[in-house]
Amino acid sequence: MRRFLVVLLIVLIVIQFIRPAKNISNNLFASDITRVYNVPQNVSTSLKNSCADCHSNNTVYPWYAQVQPVGWWLNNHIKEGKRELNLSEFGTYTIARQYKKLDDMAEQVNKGEMPLTSYTLVHTNSRLTDKERHALINWCENIRDTIKSKYPADSLKMKRR
Repeated sequence: MRRFLVVLLIVLIVIQFIRPAKNISNNLFASDITRVYNVPQNVSTSLKNSCADCHSNNTVYPWYAQVQPVGWWLNNHIKEGKRELNLSEFGTYTIARQYKKLDDMAEQVNKGEMPLTSYTLVHTNSRLTDKERHALINWCENIRDTIKSKYPADSLKMKRR
């Protein structure tokens, strides 16, 4: 048992030196959702506080991200979040994908699926109030209505892969 604990301690020390690359960018991309669409300040604040750490190219890391394997887990979570929705690159999406992602955002916020409970437990300022939730949902729906008025219905359908 003692030998196992020593080996475990050595492994835990060694893995502290194997760190994933950080998701940090000081740039506001031209394709950022706040540059592509008019985002009111209250919605912009909600996006920053509740969404951006996992869904943008700039994560604000908590202290515990320095501890492995927690840092690896967070890195995978961020990669998965960005794969699903990247607010920093929103303008690079096709108009159909933007339209769909806005619908997904509104639906997940409405159902309380986003932000994730595991995130809001630690990041208490990321919890959306009812007012913030409604503002974000209404904003998504208004942008979708704007897109719908500018583009033909067939261009808003996602192509199956």
